[in-house]
Amino acid sequence: MQLEIRPDPAEVGRARRWARSRLAGSGITADEPLAETLILLVSELVTNAVVHTGRPAVLRLCLPGPAAEECASATVRVEVADRSSRAPVPRCADDDATGGRGLALVDCLADRWGWSPEDAGKSIWCELDRCSQPRQSAAVAYGGGLSAYEDLAFEAV
Repeated sequence: MQLEIRPDPAEVGRARRWARSRLAGSGITADEPLAETLILLVSELVTNAVVHTGRPAVLRLCLPGPAAEECASATVRVEVADRSSRAPVPRCADDDATGGRGLALVDCLADRWGWSPEDAGKSIWCELDRCSQPRQSAAVAYGGGLSAYEDLAFEAV
C-alpha cells in the first residue's frame, strides 16, 4: 500500500494518520509499542523527504497480515521514495541543534534500514521485526548516549 506525498510539511501529519489507519487491519494494535515506533519512523522518513528535497514522494508500507503467526513473516517495512538522487549524507549535529538527527533516530529504532537508487531518485527504507527484542532508546539519537555514529547525524537529501 502506498500514499502520494506532496512537498508540503503538512503532509507529515497526513502520512502519520494514514499509517495509523492501516495498522488495525494488520493486527498491530494502536497501544502496541511497535505501532508508536512505526509512526515515529514514518514521520522521520517523510519529514526528510519533504524538507530536504522539496519534491513529491511516495510512502509505502508493507505490513504483516492479521494471521501472521511466525516471527519471520511479521516484518514491517516503511519506505519513502523521493525524486532526489542525492544520497543520505552524514552531518554532525551538536547538542544545541534543532534538527539533523532523523536518520540517527531511524538507526536506533529500526532493526534494519538503508537506501537505494530508484528511477530518477532514491528510496530510503527501514524494517521492524514484530517479534524482535526492544531496540535502544531513542535518547541515543538525541544525545542521551552513544550510538554507532557517535556525533554524526544523517541528512536525507
